[in-house]
Amino acid sequence: MAKIRARGYLIAGVDQSTYHFGFLNPLNGQIEGFDIDMIRAVAQAIFGNPNKVQFKAITDAQRIPDILSGAVDIVAHTMTITCARLQQVGFSSVYFDAAQRVLVLKNSPAKSLADLKGQKVCATTGSDSLSVIAKAGAVPVAVPYWTDCLVLLQQGDVAAISTDDSILDGLAAQDPWTKLVGGRLTDEPYGLAISKQYPEFVRFVNAVLAQLRSDGQWAASYRHWIGTPVPPQQPVQYSD
Repeated sequence: MAKIRARGYLIAGVDQSTYHFGFLNPLNGQIEGFDIDMIRAVAQAIFGNPNKVQFKAITDAQRIPDILSGAVDIVAHTMTITCARLQQVGFSSVYFDAAQRVLVLKNSPAKSLADLKGQKVCATTGSDSLSVIAKAGAVPVAVPYWTDCLVLLQQGDVAAISTDDSILDGLAAQDPWTKLVGGRLTDEPYGLAISKQYPEFVRFVNAVLAQLRSDGQWAASYRHWIGTPVPPQQPVQYSD
């Protein structure tokens, strides 16, 4: 915390291609979204200024390496808290609950991931979606960004995209010829990722998130970027 304050700005690893969560707005050149609001709230708590942030656009595969190397202070990147990841990095409390589903073209007969056995299904390198695709008998195709998956789907190079519904909703909003199918394949609780070297920073971020939940800022951000109805707040669990 002292190092961040002395530096004068927070360094955050974020996405710039996931509509609604972390994306580059072409109209103003700013990275915006629900994840970005969480980061700006942390900067506000540290500096009293939500703009004291240096955003570093990274891929899914870069998230953990950049935390471990110290290239970023924190990652807000639709990042699911998993047991394997908890062995490598620290996480804040859950700030969003997603679920893996499937996106196909509107003329696709597929109703679920099970209908895509033997067919190519896209996800990003470093995402936990790839293993779910493989277990279902489909052929995983890994690319750096979710927008790369959308291009492959549009070109007919893959039969579907499968990942968190939060991400798929953003892709569907950019292409009216796509649709989400099937039920929830997994639970995907999102957390802000931080180095395990700094448990005090994790506690600080948890306090920021608790404030956002209690004062209505979290609900306002959800309503703005994701829509309504805003889900009720779930009980927060802490590791210590």
